[in-house]
Amino acid sequence: MADNQARSSAIRPLGLDIGARLAAIDQQKLRAYRLARFRAELARRDYAGALLSDPINIRYATGSRNMQVWTLHAPGRYVFIATDGPIVLFEFSSSKHLSDGLETLSDVRTSTPWFYFLAGPRSAEKAGLWAEEVASLVASHGGENRRLAVDRCEPMGAERLTARGIQLCDAIELAGAIKSSEEIAALHLSMDVCDIAIDRIREELRPGLTENQLWAVLHDTNIAHDGEWIECRLMSSGPRTNPWFQESGNRVIQGGELVSFDTDMVGPCGYLADISRSYVCPGRAPTDEQRRLYALAQEQVLHNMALLKPGLGFREFSERCWPVPEEYVPNRYMMMVHGVGLVDAYPSLAYVEDFPAWGYDGHFEENMTVSVESYIGVRGGHQGIKLEQQVLITERGAVAMSRSPFVDALLP
Repeated sequence: MADNQARSSAIRPLGLDIGARLAAIDQQKLRAYRLARFRAELARRDYAGALLSDPINIRYATGSRNMQVWTLHAPGRYVFIATDGPIVLFEFSSSKHLSDGLETLSDVRTSTPWFYFLAGPRSAEKAGLWAEEVASLVASHGGENRRLAVDRCEPMGAERLTARGIQLCDAIELAGAIKSSEEIAALHLSMDVCDIAIDRIREELRPGLTENQLWAVLHDTNIAHDGEWIECRLMSSGPRTNPWFQESGNRVIQGGELVSFDTDMVGPCGYLADISRSYVCPGRAPTDEQRRLYALAQEQVLHNMALLKPGLGFREFSERCWPVPEEYVPNRYMMMVHGVGLVDAYPSLAYVEDFPAWGYDGHFEENMTVSVESYIGVRGGHQGIKLEQQVLITERGAVAMSRSPFVDALLP
């Protein structure tokens, strides 16, 4: 009994009243808005409907959620959404009850998985049955229109759909770009949880901890507050902060070393909190070089944030963005800004020099949420700074969603 009490008392209290915060978000209104956005985009493109297998897209359009991470690589559940007609979820037989009472769905049927883990050598047979189900729904609810938006479909399935006269088209990521008030509340809740986690990371940061031990604080805080998962493992220390994208490991953090991380946190309601911070481990004061790197990264993010406003074109933004000093260009972050929703989303903004290769135009709109990125570290250097701020675009410009220290965070 005493051991159980000791363990219980060691559990951190929640940093906010998660039950009350969730109750304050009208989930039915949130789902209705997202579905309407999705269907409006289907109609705009003259699609008969959509077939979604990516669990993130299924959740966006319907609110249905089941084993999201597992089904990212085991796509055995899918949904047919008629542009004007029913929404039919195909679910694993043993988990159909998870969508009981979900008002977005017209019907829940047993799915026909055809990936090899479940279908084995019968994959071709099962893919044929699956395609027949889908083609029948398109014929019933699309009339002469055979244009179907599809997000994920391996060759075996795609061949069988096209053989039945279905034209496969792009799925609809643009639908999620503009957030409703309920979505913004969910994004703020996720970011509030993320900020609590960052406070705890700073409290725990000390010499002798491994990167993994420190990284676990983010996971623990997220899950305790009804969050869901972390997209990546981007926490590194000391010389592992350069180049960026090295995953959290067993390295022991030393006093005076930089610790940089990118949260990529899928929090409550499934919404992303995506910010990056860099701190110095206690034990030695920040060096002049660390301060210089930090000041440059901070300048890049703040300069680019100040540009953001409704109506600004993506190309114009790229042309006016902070010019990365030449010595840092080889290691610069892969993009300057990306959208935020349930996960990373449209748009992704290229540097002006990269625009001919993979840039595209468009414009920012009010109630978009985006993350503004920076990585500053020379190629072959022994340290680097990663900073990122998630913002809501309002009529007045970009408003930071996080309260975690950002400006001059390396000051004592």
